[in-house]
Amino acid sequence: MLTRVKSAVANFMGGIMAGSSGSEHGGGGGGSDLPLRFPYGRPEFLGLSQDEVECSADHIARPILILKETRRLPWATGYAEVINAGKSTHNEDQASCEVLTVKKKAGAITSTPNRNSAKRRSSLPNGEGLQLKENSESEGVSCHYWSLFDGHAGSGAAVVASRLLQQHVTEQLQDIVEILKNSAVLPPTCLGEEPEGTPAHSRALTRAASLRGGVGAPGSPGTPPTRFFTEKKIPHESLVIGALESAFKEMDLQIERERSSYNISGGCTALIVVCLLGKLYVANAGDSRAIIIRNGEIIPMSSEFTPETERQRLQYLAFMQPHLLGNEFTHLEFPRRVQRKELGKKMLYRDFNMTGWAYKTIEDDDLKFPLIYGEGKKARVMATIGVTRGLGDHDLKVHDSNIYIKPFLSSAPEVHAGSSGPGDACPRCPKGQRMADI
Repeated sequence: MLTRVKSAVANFMGGIMAGSSGSEHGGGGGGSDLPLRFPYGRPEFLGLSQDEVECSADHIARPILILKETRRLPWATGYAEVINAGKSTHNEDQASCEVLTVKKKAGAITSTPNRNSAKRRSSLPNGEGLQLKENSESEGVSCHYWSLFDGHAGSGAAVVASRLLQQHVTEQLQDIVEILKNSAVLPPTCLGEEPEGTPAHSRALTRAASLRGGVGAPGSPGTPPTRFFTEKKIPHESLVIGALESAFKEMDLQIERERSSYNISGGCTALIVVCLLGKLYVANAGDSRAIIIRNGEIIPMSSEFTPETERQRLQYLAFMQPHLLGNEFTHLEFPRRVQRKELGKKMLYRDFNMTGWAYKTIEDDDLKFPLIYGEGKKARVMATIGVTRGLGDHDLKVHDSNIYIKPFLSSAPEVHAGSSGPGDACPRCPKGQRMADI
């Protein structure tokens, strides 16, 4: 087991795809006969020719790719990339930047719209790109979308996510776009109900009608039963957060379904930014970072998800489902590998329910390789992968075994939201400020 794990660590840190990615033009997959879901390339907005794509993979020159002078992205977005020398034959990372239009689905049930809701102004500087606006019902609502995908073990998952995640985001927002436009009224608990804040009756019930048992009178057949429970008030912002979370889940499920028909190699982290109706939403699944620079101040907009930051979640999952460890790993954490000569001695450890450390008597099971091993950037789950959230990786196994690692990897993003108010996100990008550096 120790030899197997050492081999896995060396393989991962030295470059999983160093010897195989060339066979699939950067896609990895160990020479799979299945067709690619999408051809390999660099981000579409770079507008590179095939020759330029090939030149970008020069590990000696390592050219820095930037936007061509003839191309401009919304919000004066800048972009630069360079290949990670020695990691893989081709760059496994991807990115996209688009303006999405969200329209209500045909036949969708929504709450009664508030015709008096105020229109929102565009917050785009200098009129660049398409405006962020609230259009007529037929045109929908425009929003801006940026994304980065840090691929590993092949570029397949990153390429697919860069092409399709925005479609899932749009689909999820379609269900709620009419509710979002009606910002003056809280979302209904059930679609089709009168929105919160709308009077239940358009006229006052007269005393005579009440005595006659008219509709609306207490005890009358048309009166809703008295509620003896409280009901949460859900803000509009939470609907968008839920839509983004659902989009990540659906994207990961699609990769899982289609990997039997297409060669979708490896996995990727996913970091997206959506500016919708005056608010900025940052959704992150992985260890990439999003920041806002405002007047020289760096404002973090995402957190990293690594074996160390998610230790307790991983340990708890392994504790509840020990079969996932394949009888070769222990969910407990120790400061170092336990040696056989230490059986019966007391050693520092910590479990999923602990933030501190304690001593325990070493038993035979503690000799197994720890679920999380290493420290800092070298920390790995099952001695294989150093990131705990993202998309793909459905076929990832512990080296030379049948132990799948995917159950420990989550596609759920952490979503941060901010308004256009002072100190928040989604600003109007005044001079000296960049909307987002990712």
